Amino acid sequence: MGATKRKSALAADPRALLATVGGGRTTRDYRKNHAIFAQGDRAEAVFFLERGKVKLTVLSRQGKQAVIALLGPGHFFGEGCLAGQPLRMSTATAMTDSAIVSLPKQTMIQALHGDPQFSDTFTAYLLSRNIRIEEDLVDQLFNSSEKRLARVLLLLANFGAEGQPEPVVPKVSQETLAEMVGTTRSRVSFFLNKFRKRGFIEYNGGMAMAVHSSLLRVVLHD
Repeated sequence: MGATKRKSALAADPRALLATVGGGRTTRDYRKNHAIFAQGDRAEAVFFLERGKVKLTVLSRQGKQAVIALLGPGHFFGEGCLAGQPLRMSTATAMTDSAIVSLPKQTMIQALHGDPQFSDTFTAYLLSRNIRIEEDLVDQLFNSSEKRLARVLLLLANFGAEGQPEPVVPKVSQETLAEMVGTTRSRVSFFLNKFRKRGFIEYNGGMAMAVHSSLLRVVLHD
């Protein structure tokens, strides 16, 4: 395989990219609801989600918890240690049985300095993550809780990413959705019932949810 083809393949497959990183990385299986790290822990590694779902939460001094991100396969997290963050600012919890790669801080620094392909791809990931954070902030400041919930469901269903939208897996509790949207569980329940009646979402046995692209109308409607 030529150099160009190799670079293209690595950029398209984060797992192949990780294989180019030097020694020190380890892969560990986490059971559902198991903490990967807790707010206040020492920040000494970057993590890569190979399989499963991970939730990032923040707890205030007053005891109020907020969900700041739900991550799926192919996502990095815990990268704050690379910028000198000594302690974790959030708690990472496995939402499903998950396989997670741990990359020691020094291993990541060496890869970023010594492998231009890895550095470019990781930088692009961080930029896209920053854009997502800015979009979330604008969403919280200017949109109604109904629009915020619709946007969260579309993101969970992979809408706008490559490939077809997928059912929301794992099932996300209404309490978690309320924490992400910044509203009450009763409001989330009200809007979910409204979306279901209008055919924007449907429950496929149990609480598994399928999200249809028509839900985008709620986000775009003024």
